[in-house]
Parts: sequence; C-alpha cells; structure tokens
Amino acid sequence: MNEDDVLLHNRAAWDQLVDQSNRWTQPVDPDAIGRARAGQFAIVLTPIKPVPADWFPALTGLKTLCLAAAGGQQAPILAAAGAEVTVFDNSPKQLAQDRAVADREGLALHCVEGDMADLSMFADQSFDLIFHPCSNTFVPDVLPVWRECHRVLRSGGVLMAGFTNPMRYIFDDERKENGNLEVRYALPYSDLEHLDEEPIREAIRQGQPLEFGHTLSDQIGGQLKAGLMLTGFYEDRFPESDKDPLSAFLDTFIATRAVKP
Repeated sequence: MNEDDVLLHNRAAWDQLVDQSNRWTQPVDPDAIGRARAGQFAIVLTPIKPVPADWFPALTGLKTLCLAAAGGQQAPILAAAGAEVTVFDNSPKQLAQDRAVADREGLALHCVEGDMADLSMFADQSFDLIFHPCSNTFVPDVLPVWRECHRVLRSGGVLMAGFTNPMRYIFDDERKENGNLEVRYALPYSDLEHLDEEPIREAIRQGQPLEFGHTLSDQIGGQLKAGLMLTGFYEDRFPESDKDPLSAFLDTFIATRAVKP
C-alpha cells in the first residue's frame, strides 16, 4: 500500500464515518451560526478545549483556509463570524456537510477536495489564516503539510493546528482499551508497518482510517523548519465520557499557534 492508496482508503473511511454520524461529521446547528454572526463563537482544534479568543486575528474579510477540516463545524462558524473561508478536505461527504450548512444559513463557503500535503491549486501567499484541527494523523508524512502551509500563508499570517501527541501510538490498542497500557510500538508509528497484524487488518476491513503517529520533532520542529514561528501552545485530552484510558493520566493532544514572519 502506497501513499496514494492511503489517500483513497482514508477518503472512503471518512465518507463512511459521515454515514455513521461520527461526532466530527455532525454539522453545527443554527443557534451556533447565529452566535457566530454576533461575534460569539468557540471552535476546537483538539477534542475539548476551545481555541483562545486572543489567538484569532480580526475575522472580517480574513482569507481563511480550513485545512483537512470539513464536517460542517469549524468552517461555517468562521464564515458566519465574517471570514472569507475555503474549506479543504479529502472526503467528499465531509465537504458536503459544509455545503449543507452554507446552503441552510446563506453562507459563502468555497469547498475544495484534495490532499492536505498538496495545496498546489493555491497560489503562494493566498491566505491570512489556516485552521488545521487534528487530522494530520491520517497522512504518512506531515512535513509537506507544514511546508505547504508556510507557502500559502501571507507574511504575518497565522497557522492554528491541532495534532495527536505521538505517545498515544506506543501502546497495544487491544490491551489499551481494557486499561492495560502495555508499550508495544516505536515512534514514528505507521499502520502500514503493521498490516500483518490481525487488529490492523480487521480495522482496514471495517473501513477505519489508517493512522500515523508523527514525532514531536516533525509536528513542532517541522513547523519551525518550514519557517513558521510558534506563538501559542496548549494541551488537551478526550472528554471523561469517552473513558479513554490514557486521558485518565495526561493530555494527549496538542494545539499550536504559529505565525509566518
């Protein structure tokens, strides 16, 4: 299985998650849009914590790319708050959720299907803000994502990104779900390196997305290497209702704010 196969598999997987009403595929309601139009909104890069209000520039007319962020959630909120939004995603059905909210609420949203690591359809310095919630765990190599973000951002532009702490990927999933945190895998982690293992094969048969645990050197260092300057950072975890074994001990998601000098 190569990177093109991963792209196609994960496209179909997220389309299936839309059909299954996964929480990240459920469009926002009209009340949330109404609040955003009044300047009152809260959106997430990670499972729970809202992005701090002071991370956002003034949104009116702000050229914004919601990167790998379809699902009818963040992009319509930002558009209702006044931003000029392009939402870019690998999943047609996820993009359809954004179009549905835009049609329902009379919002201007530009929806584009593609690979988050290839933004070649956009010219250099096209955007003032990139909003990139936890999704780069679904690509084999995150470094091209950061390079492309830097390229399409204008000078002074902001990249807000959420991503998974790679330590989530060192544990045996089968045991982890039972609360037995047995260390098994080395980092960086790739599902592609474990296709011979029955749990991975079964996940693929069921149409679950393929995942990749990128090192912090690639997640944070990769942004710096691409030419971005880190200006904000926080951590998050799954809600208690998820009963995630790791979240009982520590935060396992990271959000960063970076600026292109």
